Amino acid sequence: MAVDVRPGVLVHRPRGDVAAFMFDPGNDLRWTGGITSSTPAQPGPLVAGATVARTARFLGRTFTYGYVVTQHESDRLVELKVDRPFPMLVRYELEDAADRTQVAIHATGNPGRFFGWATPLMARQVRRSIAADLERLRACLEA
Repeated sequence: MAVDVRPGVLVHRPRGDVAAFMFDPGNDLRWTGGITSSTPAQPGPLVAGATVARTARFLGRTFTYGYVVTQHESDRLVELKVDRPFPMLVRYELEDAADRTQVAIHATGNPGRFFGWATPLMARQVRRSIAADLERLRACLEA
């Protein structure tokens, strides 16, 4: 069984503004819950090949993990390959919606044998965490 969630939110800002904020790891601590540090290997917005190291808390545990940008479409999409708490692909997806931007984060992965028994719990927690991140993102951009 795999985790496959895609929460979304409408943000009352143009897509370019949302992408500039969301695709810049310098803003991670403002809208991504559970992380205590975010350190990009290079400054500036995410592009293909960029890497970022983060420290986070998830399900009561603190750990450091990294991600690499595997796909990038300016102002539309960033795909991240994440290694912890289990291997996942995370896609930041932006679409125009009238005078707003539809923002979704699509996370897919397989918790594997160690977390496999807890996949339904982990899927709920990942969905809840991403939905809260999107609400913080909206609050930051609409303030």
